[in-house]
Amino acid sequence: MIIDGKQIARKLRQTIANQVVLLERKPGLAVILVGSDPASAVYVRNKGIACKEAGFYSEEINKPADISQAALLSEIERLNNDDKVDGILVQLPLPQHLDANLVIEAIHPAKDVDGFHSENIGKLMQNNAFLRPCTPKGVMTMLKTIGVDLVGKNCVVVGTSNIVGRPMAMELLNARATVTICNSKTQDLPSKLKQADIVVVAVGIAKMIQGDWIKADAIVIDVGINKLDNGRLVGDVDFESAQKVASWITPVPGGVGPMTIATLLENTLTAYEARKEK
Repeated sequence: MIIDGKQIARKLRQTIANQVVLLERKPGLAVILVGSDPASAVYVRNKGIACKEAGFYSEEINKPADISQAALLSEIERLNNDDKVDGILVQLPLPQHLDANLVIEAIHPAKDVDGFHSENIGKLMQNNAFLRPCTPKGVMTMLKTIGVDLVGKNCVVVGTSNIVGRPMAMELLNARATVTICNSKTQDLPSKLKQADIVVVAVGIAKMIQGDWIKADAIVIDVGINKLDNGRLVGDVDFESAQKVASWITPVPGGVGPMTIATLLENTLTAYEARKEK
């Protein structure tokens, strides 16, 4: 069966919008876009639309590709001190002359709605999460929506990025699953996937994971999004072959992607509520 990320995200966004109308002020999200990368510009625009639909205050800040590290850090500090802003997101990737780690660490942990700051990652590692990385958290929402009990399940995460793979593994571990972390160079990857009740793939290689690598009735979550030469978007899993053996599978597009933006709004609302309590 198909896990309809668009539908799950739509319901989550509506739930958030229903909560926002009851608040004293609008939660605020500021997104910084450095340069003019077309894909990043689309992501930022979609985030702005989602904010508007949810009733959030939204601020899009465009900076030139040649902005200095000091100037970017100064802008982040301004937003750290802006009471209208509950969440700050710097769209990645950044131009090569900028240090993404320094930029992420400059965002106040209480406004780090991407969940990438070392303090928030550390809390996730301690199973005491506050603001969790959006894509892995969105995947957990999807699994909950289809009624999966993760306790004791064998899970394989393919991909080790700080954005998806590593925090995804921790999310599953915190849910008391048994987790194996692999990458594109893992020896005999198919045999490891054959043992998995749940497979999460975020490796950035189009159609790398084949259907005959998947255990019968496994759940397959495809985080990848790749553009083929013909312009078609596909995931890291060969959807056509995997769909024949999986009990549940996410499509690309329309699977994990919409959940990432909905979860960003959820994190911003969480950050708003935490700031209000202080």
